[in-house]
Amino acid sequence: MSDYADNLEGDLSNELTPQALNRAVREVVDHVHSEGWESRPALFALVPTRLVADFLDPDLLDSSPLTLVAQEELPDGIDGGSPELAEFISRTSWPRGVVGAVLSQEILVVAPEDEGSLDNLALEEVRASTKSGLARQARLITGVLDDGPELTLIQPRPTEQELAEGGPFAEDNIELRDGTGLATGVIAALRSTFENIDDF
Repeated sequence: MSDYADNLEGDLSNELTPQALNRAVREVVDHVHSEGWESRPALFALVPTRLVADFLDPDLLDSSPLTLVAQEELPDGIDGGSPELAEFISRTSWPRGVVGAVLSQEILVVAPEDEGSLDNLALEEVRASTKSGLARQARLITGVLDDGPELTLIQPRPTEQELAEGGPFAEDNIELRDGTGLATGVIAALRSTFENIDDF
């Protein structure tokens, strides 16, 4: 049996912990934040670092038990929160060795009392509603480990006023909020990607 196969069958208890998922999701947050706003959804596989350590630059290795593997850019026309994104995720499957997944997408957050104000608006009109204060742009970052913990974080996009008040480095600040209970559909979709593991 190969070393890789031995590693696959080894103890995963150190990799599949809430702490390991928290760290991996935060790495995704930092990565997508560096790309700036108005970005398309991004999907990442999570692999135990020990499985890929031999293939990575030693200078890039740290103590993180999970390594992010960014997937190919999603096709055009797949926006955050769209039915097309849900369909794309539902068709995704992973090779052996992938133990988790993280999805980052940009969404619009609307206060319950303002939801009716956006009914029957075209997509561009809804996006423009952020300037009127009816909706606020945010990132929804959701991660799951196969048969393990899950985590959802929300990163609100700062308003122009908040950036002005925050000083020259305000755009570097990352505000994260707990999104527990807000992405049940996304979590279910990500978990479904582990139902059929491909042997390739």
